[in-house]
Amino acid sequence: MDYKKLRQAKAIEATNRERWLKVNPNLNDKSGIYMLTRCDEEGFKYAYIGQAKHILSRLCGHNMGYKSHIDRSLKKHGVLSKINPYGWNATFINCPISELDEKEKFYERQFADHGYQLRNKTGGGQGKGKKQIDEFRPAKGYRDGIQQGKITLARELKHIIDTHLNVSIRPEKVNNKVSIKALEKFNDLLNEENYH
Repeated sequence: MDYKKLRQAKAIEATNRERWLKVNPNLNDKSGIYMLTRCDEEGFKYAYIGQAKHILSRLCGHNMGYKSHIDRSLKKHGVLSKINPYGWNATFINCPISELDEKEKFYERQFADHGYQLRNKTGGGQGKGKKQIDEFRPAKGYRDGIQQGKITLARELKHIIDTHLNVSIRPEKVNNKVSIKALEKFNDLLNEENYH
């Protein structure tokens, strides 16, 4: 076991707890529904409604995560403070674990009805009736980056060739089947549609 990494993780969690408790000193680690809200510079209102068996621990998990929209938004906008008036605020209600799905649905509806743009990807809790309410963007990985690089390169090379160059088979190889196939392959490499 790497005790140095464990100590670092505990220190990060303690910092995140402290940060959330500055936003709302009443936050606790009981089960319930948490509501994250923010208003941007243009006056648009956003909300994220979540459920947790341990509210404060779950909020700290959002600070350390990268998967969900709210994780990334917390990193981008931070939490509400005097120097950050556009950060996320946190409110909550405690309730038994057996009521989490029902309460989450209720508060999603309440916030939507009051003009908040929900940042949740799904609505309706964790059980039956769960619905997608926002688009899922596929995670961008290494292969996606390679693919995008090929598309960009094909587009750029095609532009250079169309604007400045003339690509053809050498006169002595005009009837050579290998050279003809090589030109076809080259033209295929320049066609960005082949990468979609």
